Amino acid sequence: MAEDPIELGCELLEKLEVQELSVAEAVDRIETITADPHLTREILDTAETRGIIEREDGLVRPRGGAFVRFESEVVTKEGEFTCRRCGAGLSTGHFIRLEAGELGPFGSSCIRKVTGRDRE
Repeated sequence: MAEDPIELGCELLEKLEVQELSVAEAVDRIETITADPHLTREILDTAETRGIIEREDGLVRPRGGAFVRFESEVVTKEGEFTCRRCGAGLSTGHFIRLEAGELGPFGSSCIRKVTGRDRE
């Protein structure tokens, strides 16, 4: 069964390790799931309706306080991959295991940006 992009997006937003980010930064994270602008808007709207995020004045504020546990929720796999965020070729892919499904692959720096561990 294919992952539901709405559920995957909501769970990713819930686990961002930031106090706030711009809507553009939130969309950058969501685009690792879908490039469809209608789905992106639906993910943001659903997350706001569920109380996962607050949106105000061009900012998104995650409300959950949850975060991705790198020791248990991020796995690495060896192979030939393309980073879902930047498009770089990878020999080691980092994948986020969420309840809604697996998201990735990402390179070592992109996984930190997607989760909010590193800000751009």
